[in-house]
Amino acid sequence: MSTRKKLGIDFGNIDSINTREDRIQYINFKLASLGLPIYRSNDTNNATNTYFIDLFEDIIKDYKEKTRMVDVNEVGIHRRINQFFSTFFYESPTPLKGVEDSLTLDHYGLAREMSLPPDGNTFTNAYISSYRIKQGVLHNPRNDRRTTEGSFHIVEGGLAIPYDKKAVPKEAFVKLYQSAINPPEELKVLPFTVNQAQPAKTFVSLMIKPIVSPKVPGVLDEKTMEVLFVAPGSLVSNLDFIESVFGNMGDPSFHSNDSGLDVDNWSGHTGYILLAPHLTTMKKVDLGLPHYNDATERQRRDGMCYQDENECYNEGNAFKLTCRDKSGVAVTLIADNYFGYSKKEIKTQISFAANLFGNVEEEHAGGTIAYPQKNLGVHYNAVEDNRLSSYSFDEVIEHYGGMMYLQEDHYGIDKRNKQIIYLPENVKIDLYKTEIKWLYNETIRTLKLMPNYFYVLPNGERIHMEKHPEAPIWKLIGTEAEGTFCHKPCTVSGGGKSEISKSISNSIIYGTYYVNDLAKDLDNVEAILNYDYRRRWKDYPDRTRPSRVILSIDRTLGSVIKLLTPSTAYTDEFNAYIEAIPNHVKALVFMVKRFYRQSWGSDWRKHFSVDLINGKPGNELKFDNRKIRPSYLRVGFRDEQAWRIFKLRMDFMPSEKIQMEDDITASVMVPHNQLPYINPEYTNGSFKFTTNCEYRFFQRPDDAIHKGYDKQAEKDLSSNNLFATNYQPLTKADVEEIKNDVMGYIAYTDPVKAHIEAFLKSDDAYCVVSSEPRIVNGVPSKNPRYLEHRSDFIDPLKIYLSEVGVHFSR
Repeated sequence: MSTRKKLGIDFGNIDSINTREDRIQYINFKLASLGLPIYRSNDTNNATNTYFIDLFEDIIKDYKEKTRMVDVNEVGIHRRINQFFSTFFYESPTPLKGVEDSLTLDHYGLAREMSLPPDGNTFTNAYISSYRIKQGVLHNPRNDRRTTEGSFHIVEGGLAIPYDKKAVPKEAFVKLYQSAINPPEELKVLPFTVNQAQPAKTFVSLMIKPIVSPKVPGVLDEKTMEVLFVAPGSLVSNLDFIESVFGNMGDPSFHSNDSGLDVDNWSGHTGYILLAPHLTTMKKVDLGLPHYNDATERQRRDGMCYQDENECYNEGNAFKLTCRDKSGVAVTLIADNYFGYSKKEIKTQISFAANLFGNVEEEHAGGTIAYPQKNLGVHYNAVEDNRLSSYSFDEVIEHYGGMMYLQEDHYGIDKRNKQIIYLPENVKIDLYKTEIKWLYNETIRTLKLMPNYFYVLPNGERIHMEKHPEAPIWKLIGTEAEGTFCHKPCTVSGGGKSEISKSISNSIIYGTYYVNDLAKDLDNVEAILNYDYRRRWKDYPDRTRPSRVILSIDRTLGSVIKLLTPSTAYTDEFNAYIEAIPNHVKALVFMVKRFYRQSWGSDWRKHFSVDLINGKPGNELKFDNRKIRPSYLRVGFRDEQAWRIFKLRMDFMPSEKIQMEDDITASVMVPHNQLPYINPEYTNGSFKFTTNCEYRFFQRPDDAIHKGYDKQAEKDLSSNNLFATNYQPLTKADVEEIKNDVMGYIAYTDPVKAHIEAFLKSDDAYCVVSSEPRIVNGVPSKNPRYLEHRSDFIDPLKIYLSEVGVHFSR
């Protein structure tokens, strides 16, 4: 199945490839083929009317007849579920079967379209309130959050039941399941047709294939399990959520989608999940549970008995009831439509499959690959970079020449992306001249340095030019080829598994640089620049060779910072000299180095100044009459009014991060001797390989309630194709009020401001804003969430560059 049909997005493109009208017509076609009422537009000019249904009436009849002749229950996943029922409940007088008639979601996007009527912007029942918003959809379940206490129930007769779970008799499960497949009629109403005189009432089903064991190229194939998720029509929003996270694997009745025929990639495990929130009203006595006086000690402890005949099962609270055995099939009833329950049950079934499969593990984990970055200033000389000493462009051409268009001047242009340039090992880069030059065949070759281009060196490291976020200056940024995989396994909820993969750049702010007495401070700077650094080395006290001048083009900013940092390699006298330099003077030295140009010579002081205020020198430092914008790191709040802020070094650059996992991870261990191309620096006896099981991440942006703080969340929540929950559906009047709060409005980042402006000019009835969670019982919800697209879909170029870098480096 194509990525588009499975996920609705593709690498580098998250926009839908079909229109709403296309989806509405297709849904109508599917409804008609099942003999269900369709959506009929009151607008006779609307292409979503019944014209196409009438046109293809004979085809629909033919399809219905052929479907009638095929027993879906004897095909693929349906057959395996029914076989499990007949085996596990062989003593039951009432045979159990999977839901026989359902509307199958055979590709991504249908569930979202079905969750709201085409001629309306809302759908509400006792369990869900859904809204069509400018950015996408907002689904607010009846409960904005749920506890897991007392919610895990397991049927007796299968695998051993942990002591902290509730043991449920088979008879009770049978009756609960029978009620689950016969829900109240209003629960089966499909929101898509809710405004019709005769709405469609049906179950909706989705097949997914989550990963159980990751692929290790040349060693192991990827293994997946199969899961059939079924929900009553009014709760189709849960299937929108599930297919957004895990993908849509098509119609399970097609042989091409039958996991049983996929001998290389099926793990051999099957899941079946049925959503049934109405089960909380079932009475214990009706489920055949014993009276308290006749119950066992465990039944009393687990609440599997009653004293009052009106007692509801699980005291009327939400629960998940699972039936599973060593055959590898797990069936679960979920008595709540809270989205977190649906996702966690998929996670539980992956864990179940992994435990039976062996040598693999499902981990509650977060992780990222972090690639260190350096501020190279305005000059870079590859000849002086020791890390390039054993690499050459000729060797790159020999091994990877096929991936680039080689140029006469001895450099390459990537065939997949012309913004990637491959450079030789002797380049010099001058930012001020926007020039790259190198010697080839005794001739100087030059290339224009361009923004939004990436220049890859033979060792895999890459350089690009980047503009300061809040100042009209540019800098050269170097990114290392080898990253560090930061894997946070088995963490509890709220343990930072999402935060580890977020770039720290979202927490960097920019302020103003102040001095007390500029003339005095510049005198101190000049003394430091002219200091004789030859005799600083403890092991070479009599050195006579001159040290590189601080302002020399041959000394980097990082080298200057290292020079003025105490070290055990320095003499005690020199360390004392360094420590005596005030920090604000050191910072000024670094600033002079950062901005210095060779054309200034020794006349650098005139470029730094302060304004005269009432005839006296001010304190705000300027460079060439332009404000300097130093960087600071925000680390939360001290209280509701004050940030906790720390000053960053002049050359500080946050690592570039590629998010690898967030919550559900499949991992496998592989011996070292089976991995011929592993990084030679790694000497472990075995290695863990992990893969992320999710295509979108269910994020809780706690800090977004503070306007302007969480830049990524504000951008995501202002973008299209959004799935949000537990946010307040805002009307035009609500958003006007937000905009009129000028002091609050200006704190938002630009994406939020642009979103608000666009919404107020649009015909959309509702939107959400990142700082406005849903109001529950008069207070903002503590659990606002949205689905974040994975970074490899948003920015595939970054993934490609990282892969190229690792190949070159090794």
